Amino acid sequence: MNLDEITVTTIDGTITTLAPYHDQVKLIVNVASRCGLAPQYEKLEQLQKTYGPRGFTVLGFPSNQFLQELSDAEKIKEYCSTTWGVTFPMFDRIRVNGRSQHPLYAELTKTPDASGKAGRVTWNFEKFLVLPGGEVHRFRPTTRPDAPEIVELIEAALPVR
Repeated sequence: MNLDEITVTTIDGTITTLAPYHDQVKLIVNVASRCGLAPQYEKLEQLQKTYGPRGFTVLGFPSNQFLQELSDAEKIKEYCSTTWGVTFPMFDRIRVNGRSQHPLYAELTKTPDASGKAGRVTWNFEKFLVLPGGEVHRFRPTTRPDAPEIVELIEAALPVR
């Protein structure tokens, strides 16, 4: 399945697809406001500010799969903007694992990480870097958003300034 064709809902409730981001380098992240890894929001926003003008975007998908996300979209939006200054696109809460897994994550989790392991999302802030040609790279939650292996892939896929 083409990721661009999968229906998603923005945090404001608009139903859309990922097609508007088709030609961009995308870092898709399942986020959670009350997670110990939430400080990664700061690094995600730094990536957005640094590379956004060159065709990159972070796409944040809140999930309460691990019982660490706020109860509704308004609270999530407020937390992300006031605590971390998030400007990248955020989407409605989704399930990243299990029988009610969102179709986007059903596709993304087919991708193995660097050790060759595919399957379930292990925790909040798991990252999927999607290149414009559709190639997906998976990074586990403890990999910092600004880790060299992520930044190198972003820079290699973006036009030279």
